[in-house]
Amino acid sequence: MTTDQPAALTRTLPAPRSAPVQAAVPGPDRAPRSGFLAKAFGITAVLSAAGSGLGLLRDLLLARYFGASQGTDAFLVAWTVPETAAPLLIEDAMSFLMVPAFALALVLREEDPDAPDPVRHLVRATLPWLLLALSGLALVAALGAPQLVELLAPGLPDPRLAVVCTRITAITVLPFGVAGYLAAALRAHHGFTAPAAIYVVYNLGILALLFGFHGLLGVRSAALGVAFGSLLMAGLLVGPFLRRLRAGQTGRGRRGRNALVLMPLALLPVAAFTLTRQSQVFVERYLGSALPPGTISHLNYAAKVSQLAMTAGILICTVTFPLVARALAAGDLTAARDRVEKDLGQAAAVVLLGTAFLMACAPSVVSLLFQRGAFGPQDTAATAAVIRVYSFGLPAQALTGVMIRPYFSLRPVVRRAGDPRAEDGGRRLLDWYPLAAMLLGLGVTVAVGLLATPRFGALGLAAGNAAGITTTSVLLLRGLVLRGIPLRLPRVLGGHVRLVVTAAGATALGAAAAGLAADPLFSTLLGGLTVVLAFGVVGTGLGAREVRGPVLAAARALGRGPLRRTSPGPRRPGAPLAALSSVADPTGSAGEALDPPTVADEGKFPDGQ
Repeated sequence: MTTDQPAALTRTLPAPRSAPVQAAVPGPDRAPRSGFLAKAFGITAVLSAAGSGLGLLRDLLLARYFGASQGTDAFLVAWTVPETAAPLLIEDAMSFLMVPAFALALVLREEDPDAPDPVRHLVRATLPWLLLALSGLALVAALGAPQLVELLAPGLPDPRLAVVCTRITAITVLPFGVAGYLAAALRAHHGFTAPAAIYVVYNLGILALLFGFHGLLGVRSAALGVAFGSLLMAGLLVGPFLRRLRAGQTGRGRRGRNALVLMPLALLPVAAFTLTRQSQVFVERYLGSALPPGTISHLNYAAKVSQLAMTAGILICTVTFPLVARALAAGDLTAARDRVEKDLGQAAAVVLLGTAFLMACAPSVVSLLFQRGAFGPQDTAATAAVIRVYSFGLPAQALTGVMIRPYFSLRPVVRRAGDPRAEDGGRRLLDWYPLAAMLLGLGVTVAVGLLATPRFGALGLAAGNAAGITTTSVLLLRGLVLRGIPLRLPRVLGGHVRLVVTAAGATALGAAAAGLAADPLFSTLLGGLTVVLAFGVVGTGLGAREVRGPVLAAARALGRGPLRRTSPGPRRPGAPLAALSSVADPTGSAGEALDPPTVADEGKFPDGQ
């Protein structure tokens, strides 16, 4: 495969149900078999939920100890450093670059097991330079803290505390980058447990210092906890990474056709996109600094709660991304297309369910979580209102995360030594398409924020965020097709329309139910249960495949009747094994690593799975 020429691949797409990418090649790094995705998703979901829960506890302690004040505003300005570094160096940019790179190295390892190990070659060629660059960035961030604070929040009455906290949090740049690199390598090797646990140890480090030293150091204890937690993240991954690296082949000899060539310029559009995406936070901090004290804190608490729903959707593509990257590395765009379409639908369903819950139950959720200590009823009302506006952009946030992964996988940071470089300037310009889409979305964010903030305050900032990311998401959907992944847009968009209508109905019913109870806990439970039930009933009635399949499976498990065959029975002529295995696994996870179903396969069963 020529990674510099993704568009050319569309002229020679593999036929549907072609030979699986990894099935014929033995070895420990072959694509996972049936049931692996479900287990990997379960482990990732549990550990990510634990990390998110600890992060929520961290925010609860911040609210309890410091409320929404100038001190928390100062810390949250300093929090911009790890908040920017985390997506750039852990989940987004580093993952976009290194998961496809390690996936290509693993494909080359399997093609020629006796050659020198491409994975070790990749590590030797990239890790030393990465450590040097990260150390320099951390030093620059620490030395430039006063200028950074002035740029981010010029309206702060006393920036000195923000400068101190920023210098402390600048330490995170180095361990974040190391953690992101090691996590990408482990996920490409189908190792998900340790990478999923990094936010558990990260938040434990923050909580330890925040709980133990908040009285002595004030909000500085939170900044020190961030730095300490980042060191724990990197330390957790070193052992599993070294074990994977030592388990690889140790062939010696000629360079051969499986050698890798670095393409450092591929880093630029990825980094530019990620930084521009994070600039939405900068816009909020900048405009929010001129609003009454506590506004930035309200925005932060609202964003943290809202993003829990988005994170659940992103977990799906976190697990499947290495499979998409391997399919693209081997030139199988049909398998990649099938997987991306499923990810878009499943992520949308999960996020819209969470969005419906937040819109219906925002006041009771915020009251239940935050209203204690220095966080009063007015803070609850302001934060709940921002959550509801933020929620309009959550589906677009999740879908952007799903789409950008395969987009950048088509031109990873390394290529095969024998592949020619593309000279087509138009194709190279497509590398920058996500940045252009993000810049247009950021322009919408700024315009809406400037127009709406004077009248609506924090709600105007949240509306700008939602409008901007939605614009970007729509543009990226078209960009995937231009890039060479032949998405069936009518099929994708039709499914999303059904899910949006489902979420709207569930929100209305959930809000009505939540209003029946005055106690925050009972209101949240009643509203949440109503949202879940309404989402399942309405989605099933509308024929949303991502809802109907799990609902029918749950009904079978509860013994409500033979709604579908519980056993695939004998294999029918022309029915692929992957399609039959998906009957037993309504999530659509089982078996897709080896044999993703085609459109024809998915239409053979009532729920479309």
